[in-house]
Amino acid sequence: MRTLLRPLLAGALLVAGNAAAPQMVLAQPTPDPRVGLKAGWFDAGEAAWNIKLVSTTKPSESFLNMSTPGDARLKNSDLAFSGNLVFQGNYSGWQVWDIGNPRKPKLRTAFVCPGSQSDVTVYGNLLFVSAEAVAGRVDCGLGGVEAEVSKDRARGIRIIDISDVEHPKTVTTVQTCRGSHTNTLVTDPKDPDNVYVYVSGSAGVRSSDELAGCSALSPDVDPNSALFRIEVIKVPVKNPAAAAIVSSPRIFEGLAEATRHGDAAADRRERPAGAPVRPSVAGRGPTQCHDITTYPAVGLAGGACSGYGILLDISDIQNPKRLYAAADTNMSAWHSATFSNDGSKVLFSDEWGGGSSPRCRATDKKEWGADAIFVRNGDKLDFKSYFKLPAAQTSNENCVAHNGSLIPIPGREVMVQSWYQGGINVFDWTDPNHAYEIAFFDRGPMDSTALVGGGHWSAYWYNGLIYGSEISRGLDVWALTPSEHISKNELEAATLVKYAYFNPQEQPQAVWPAAFVVARAYTDQMARNSAVPRAWLDGVMAQLATAEKAKGDKRVTALNTLATQLDTDAAASPEAKRVTALSAVVKALAK
Repeated sequence: MRTLLRPLLAGALLVAGNAAAPQMVLAQPTPDPRVGLKAGWFDAGEAAWNIKLVSTTKPSESFLNMSTPGDARLKNSDLAFSGNLVFQGNYSGWQVWDIGNPRKPKLRTAFVCPGSQSDVTVYGNLLFVSAEAVAGRVDCGLGGVEAEVSKDRARGIRIIDISDVEHPKTVTTVQTCRGSHTNTLVTDPKDPDNVYVYVSGSAGVRSSDELAGCSALSPDVDPNSALFRIEVIKVPVKNPAAAAIVSSPRIFEGLAEATRHGDAAADRRERPAGAPVRPSVAGRGPTQCHDITTYPAVGLAGGACSGYGILLDISDIQNPKRLYAAADTNMSAWHSATFSNDGSKVLFSDEWGGGSSPRCRATDKKEWGADAIFVRNGDKLDFKSYFKLPAAQTSNENCVAHNGSLIPIPGREVMVQSWYQGGINVFDWTDPNHAYEIAFFDRGPMDSTALVGGGHWSAYWYNGLIYGSEISRGLDVWALTPSEHISKNELEAATLVKYAYFNPQEQPQAVWPAAFVVARAYTDQMARNSAVPRAWLDGVMAQLATAEKAKGDKRVTALNTLATQLDTDAAASPEAKRVTALSAVVKALAK
């Protein structure tokens, strides 16, 4: 059963969309090589399909506990990218890797600074690090904070000067009432002098004696309550020490408590008798977001907020407003959001169990701990389907949907995603009703006799390769290989999209340059789908080849002739959207 709740705040953002062309779903390897892999820390069995492991790099000495793999104090967390650098968060600080040679990433910095979970974002010479643990210190010391109330405690956003990346310096810590579980950097093209950070805090409210103004009372009792809100921090780029909270939008206010599915039988056995289930405040809805993905190019954000997937209007970045809230009884812990490149679709992941439990067993329902795919309908979200890792994992592998990003293949929604000890996979959700897997990489469990936490926290495409943060094993790099699901032309087109920096929770819009390989990506897709007459497609590809070989005016004439034909044929084509997109590339090439 699903429940879709209308927003309390109105305002429409309209998106035009076309129905996706049919996708050819081809057979996966049988039997699945991910089943039955050998356990081990750095010697586990591996399985790969349509993807090649380029390198795997162990954590640096400061972040590697040789006696206890999976130690919660030394968990790698999320990634951020800038130039040839990868910033890898860790519950005890962060590491910086130089990926100028992705076959041999080089450690630039291993900065110990406990705080949990140290989500990282980067902009220019500034690094932003989330701190939530009560033991985290402003001075990054290792002694913790013993006093119940202390000005030494760091719970919020650490701002670090990384102009000398090997010698980072703390600029300031912007303290928040509930700390920062995750953070989302947001840029505003209209405001180049500042960047903004959306803070999602999920810890208990700290004492007002420690941070003035913090209140755990319900908003109807105290209008300044720290509940039912996020924080927006404004950071002057030239004076980051002046960073401060500029608003605390109550994007959840007025939502009822979401109805959720009950535990599976195995989960009821896992929970000790009488163990409490944390209720919402006074039976009301979510009091915090877990994660927020902003998409400034379309003025929207997706908030994964307890029992809801929330669509936000961020046209005014300092004051995000809720447009819509979707609830689904098959979703337990909405975790993160990914938009389609045109913003017409949104995928929400469900981190059912918090990432520490097995949720990909053969006995687990495919709808649980999965992705839920929605299509935007004005300012509403219409549910379409679920997608989940299709390979059953053991009871000794924590596994559930987690962080990923789009791979910029023109004309398709192709995404790479992490599944903790389920590994990573690549799947196509161009047709929101029928997502399907097209590549994967997996390792065996950390331990064959007990559940030892590990696996991939996140996996992201960045400038031609996929990078994965492995909780216990380090940093992985992969290259997709051409296959029946992704052609060489499609992969080459994807590599044309380059980012100077990339924070996955601020989704960039992919824009492809005019190139013949981009045109051929579209013809490859039409050939794969078999929806257009083969003779017509052969003729188009022949004209493309002729134009590419021609020079000067002859090339321009050939391209304009082809574009005119494509415009005429598009209206009656079952692949109208791709034919139109192909025509746009051909016209750009002619210029």
